[in-house]
Amino acid sequence: MPYKVIGGRPTQIRYSADEVFAKIKHDQIKFIDLQFSSLTGRFHHTTISADTFTPDQMEDGVPKLDGSSIVGFTSIDDSDLILKPDPNTYATIPWMVEHKTARLLCDIYWGFGRGRLERDPRAIAQKAEQYVKAQGYDFSQWGPEVEFFVFDKVHWDVLTPYKGQSYSIESVEAPWSQEGTGYPMGLQEGYYPSTPSDTLSEFRSECVDVLIEHFGILCDNHHHEVATAGQCEIDIRYDYLTNSADATQSYKYVIRNIAQKHGKVATMMPKPISMDSGSGMHTNVSLWKNNTNLFFDKDEKEELSQIGRYFCGGILNHARALVAITNPTTNSYHRLVPGYEAPVYIAWSGSNRSAIVRVPQHFKGEKYSYLKRLEFRAPDPSSNPYLVFSAVLAAGLDGLKKKTDPGEQVREDIFKMTRGERKKRGINILPVNLGEALDALESDRKFLNPIFSNSVIDKIIELERRDQREIAIRPHPHEFYLYFDV
Repeated sequence: MPYKVIGGRPTQIRYSADEVFAKIKHDQIKFIDLQFSSLTGRFHHTTISADTFTPDQMEDGVPKLDGSSIVGFTSIDDSDLILKPDPNTYATIPWMVEHKTARLLCDIYWGFGRGRLERDPRAIAQKAEQYVKAQGYDFSQWGPEVEFFVFDKVHWDVLTPYKGQSYSIESVEAPWSQEGTGYPMGLQEGYYPSTPSDTLSEFRSECVDVLIEHFGILCDNHHHEVATAGQCEIDIRYDYLTNSADATQSYKYVIRNIAQKHGKVATMMPKPISMDSGSGMHTNVSLWKNNTNLFFDKDEKEELSQIGRYFCGGILNHARALVAITNPTTNSYHRLVPGYEAPVYIAWSGSNRSAIVRVPQHFKGEKYSYLKRLEFRAPDPSSNPYLVFSAVLAAGLDGLKKKTDPGEQVREDIFKMTRGERKKRGINILPVNLGEALDALESDRKFLNPIFSNSVIDKIIELERRDQREIAIRPHPHEFYLYFDV
């Protein structure tokens, strides 16, 4: 749902169908891009002429989707689906200049009046919001911190996997660049450098401008991240669950297209560069009722309420299963290793970034009670945000229902603890690979059932097992270095 700054304050804008048609006419729009997400989080679209777009299609949907051709949706013998546009997601696409185009995000429905497709990620997010209200709360707020890389060029060869495989990354910022700026960044030395080392400041500013002015997605900060070779972050404002997931998908879409406009390529792949930091999607959450942040309590340690502690306990209790959804690729687990800032230890803390859940401690007191939140640091941007927020919510609410205490916070750097010290403190570790995460999800899935059907969970596991097998059957190039002379 878009925002505008009115009177100095961010104000949410709702559009009726009639208002959208008026805007289409006012903006001289020629085409409507109907956009939606697959179960795995891939962004898809089909484009219709604005001249043929009718109020009936806005209300009843557009019969233009073969569900069997979208990964995770339907089988070929039952594949007629409807795209129903959400008028609140209207946005103009500024890089489509010659043929003016606006976009609308869509909900997915079965044909012939059979209701919502339960594997539509947006339907899952909307169900999660309904579940929050059914549990006696008004809403949850979500603020993802999405990191990504922007490269000059990327090449890979996997067309003949039995012959060999390779990849290469080119970036003027990288220490290996032959055509660099003269101010290269070393590995893990990319946090907040000034220009000219940071070559992407103008690029990020353009992304922010497009996100705010055209998509109504408020951004309050952008910067270079820790890794070398073009790692970036743009922070978007916290919002309701479905809105925040919509914004995250639109954010990825904008970044990729602006990068292409600049002759570059952007990726949400968690760990594209060996021996360097990967990209995360730290997920901030709070729970609200009667315009009050229920995670804030000025009389408690860290000003975190008992409700916040139980919610945290639920996340920690289900963390090993959660990462199958929040970190859904085999590449995700190259990021989740000690020593590269990505948290792998199941514990919570205040300012300690080695714990998997953090309670940020920038400000203190009731003036900033609206900022009290839990930051779940495991997720990465290869994930589907609709599923991530819904799954984390399910875990937190399960913790509330069961009054799961998270234990004492860990103030020490967990990365520096010995295995024995971690065991003594009861600090467990995340799965080391996708297969182990999927095993954890299969054995610990009941907490998801108020929001996720077993059919959806089974399909997630099936699709990720397929990727796991694809990697398991192929030798890695570095194995030749390690083992060719055995």
